[in-house]
Amino acid sequence: MNRPILASIDTAAFRHNLNRVRELAPESKIWSVIKARAYGHCFEAALKGLSSTDGFALLDIQDAAWLREHGWQGRILLLEGLFHENELSRAEDLACDLVVHCDAQVDWLERFKGKNHKPLSVFLKMNTGMNRLGFKPEIYRTVFHRLHATGYHMHHMTHFANADQVDQLPSVGGQQELFNETIAGLEGATSLANSAAILWHRNALGDWVRPGIMLYGASPTGLHADIEHANLRAVMQLHSEIIDIQELQKGDRIGYGGRYEAPNAMRIGIVACGYADGYPRHAKDGTPVWVGNRNHGIICPLVGRVSMDMLAIDLSNAPNAGIGSVVQLWGDKVPVDDVAQMSGTIGYELLCAVAPRVPVEIQ
Repeated sequence: MNRPILASIDTAAFRHNLNRVRELAPESKIWSVIKARAYGHCFEAALKGLSSTDGFALLDIQDAAWLREHGWQGRILLLEGLFHENELSRAEDLACDLVVHCDAQVDWLERFKGKNHKPLSVFLKMNTGMNRLGFKPEIYRTVFHRLHATGYHMHHMTHFANADQVDQLPSVGGQQELFNETIAGLEGATSLANSAAILWHRNALGDWVRPGIMLYGASPTGLHADIEHANLRAVMQLHSEIIDIQELQKGDRIGYGGRYEAPNAMRIGIVACGYADGYPRHAKDGTPVWVGNRNHGIICPLVGRVSMDMLAIDLSNAPNAGIGSVVQLWGDKVPVDDVAQMSGTIGYELLCAVAPRVPVEIQ
């Protein structure tokens, strides 16, 4: 038999979270962001669970091709546009919407002689303060008119740098004001809001919203407390089992480097999950792990350094646990954001880092 570790993907939770986006942004269409293999959840699950979305947003043109091959007929947005000029014909064949953020992409589009009668749709990216991608406001209109004159369907996009924080510059309001002033009088739809803006800046939504992490049931801020009342559901449940029990005496140490010293006699459960599965090696002692089943269980703390294939938990809270007991590393019982916080990172990273060797079950 295989190792007992398993990532279960709950497509009903996907549907629930997408419906929450619709409730929060009822006047907007939705680009469901599924880059990085749907934040580690796999495209198959995303296509099944998010099939009622208005469009999918991702990075690579081969992933757009996968969606088409598997029956998706709606819109597809390439969030960073094209990386090479020779991809334009394929993007046209796949009917992709393109983000355009740099001069090279503008030049490619001006040279492109499409074979279809329907022009490509372009979301022109404005740099309103993120300083990552996009055209500065002072040249944005010039670029817009260059592409509009070539016949492309033109739309407008920006990205908020601090939608998940308060009183930091450039503020959401400042970026939004600059964006609106720059596009005044220009035709086309707008796309501004990521998950954080959808949750906390309802006046900055635009015509198309771009939810990412909230679709997966995790927090844009990295703190689960910030979304406790948002009515989102964890989509991924990372499960494994206890594969051994160790009886420690006071003063015994556990794991590489002996980081954890037993304060008294205690039972330790060895769990089949390690950093080669995507669990963070730098998780601190006390990181929560759920031991039990869906109806009954309890949190037991991580103890000692995470190994490549295993980790250890203190079973003082679960005296009846033993070999074969089910554990949840993160999911509906243990928010991934809580594990991330104890590991000095964010839930995004943990979800995206689940290793290919971990089997995936789509429910």
